[in-house]
Amino acid sequence: MTRSDVVVLDYGFGNIRSVQRALERAGATVEVAADLRRAAEADGLVVPGVGAFEACMAGIEAIGAAQAIRDRIAADRPVLGICVGAQIMFQRGVEHGVERDGIAAVPGEVVRLHADILPHMGWNTVAPAPGSALHKGMPEDTRFYFVHSYAAKSTAADVLVSTCTYGEPFIASYERGALSATQFHPEKSGDAGAQLLANWMETL
Repeated sequence: MTRSDVVVLDYGFGNIRSVQRALERAGATVEVAADLRRAAEADGLVVPGVGAFEACMAGIEAIGAAQAIRDRIAADRPVLGICVGAQIMFQRGVEHGVERDGIAAVPGEVVRLHADILPHMGWNTVAPAPGSALHKGMPEDTRFYFVHSYAAKSTAADVLVSTCTYGEPFIASYERGALSATQFHPEKSGDAGAQLLANWMETL
């Protein structure tokens, strides 16, 4: 069986080496690169991200990657966003009173969670959407590892949303055409994260 060729986008943000190792364990051949040509031609592109929405978008724009990501999605070429890499795919983020445009591959915005204690940090269960490719074969009480204070909201009918609740329900993962994304960290989520990454790689 041919190993999938996956590029993890290096734009200065994200648990890049942890993501690389997790994908390799799941069976991919992985390159960490800021090269947009490689990002365009790989079987799969992973966009990680940690920290603030605004800073991640600045990093994406510094290497000219926003349009490259849009082009991949429009061409039905698989992209996986992780944590803030999932958030920046939306139209905008509002963080610490600062509004920032995102990649706008998905309708919606990223806002602060309404919860008594932030960040939401640790293991929590995700309710998978019926028909989810990411969560295929997983029990409904599968737990994943989260670290975040902001989450996405979208009312778009064509976004397949799996949810989690912390103070309020929020988007834990979503799928829309060639774009898949997780608010949680699959690379920190043990066997469940490994299965999710393997499920994503089946779509490549």
